[in-house]
Amino acid sequence: MALEFLPDWMSSLDDEDMIFIRNFIMASGSLKEIATHYGITYPTVRLRLDKIIQKVNIGESSNQDHFISKVKQLAINDKLDFETAKTLISEYKKTQKEFK
Repeated sequence: MALEFLPDWMSSLDDEDMIFIRNFIMASGSLKEIATHYGITYPTVRLRLDKIIQKVNIGESSNQDHFISKVKQLAINDKLDFETAKTLISEYKKTQKEFK
């Protein structure tokens, strides 16, 4: 079966995320097994999975503004700190209200 389209949520995931998801599925969803596979702690695996879940949630928010989605993605990927992301989104929303 060929994949005819790529769901929006998948486009927000990078190659490492996809490999992690594949390994997670192959481990039948066992975070303990994934921790052993990667040689990291259970909490680190949980954090990684939580970040992927956040990316999926952002990717599914098709009605969300592209700028806001991008800022959230940067924050999730630790390219931008959380407080700065909140400030940028807040200021952006203010400017959007002014133009409406």
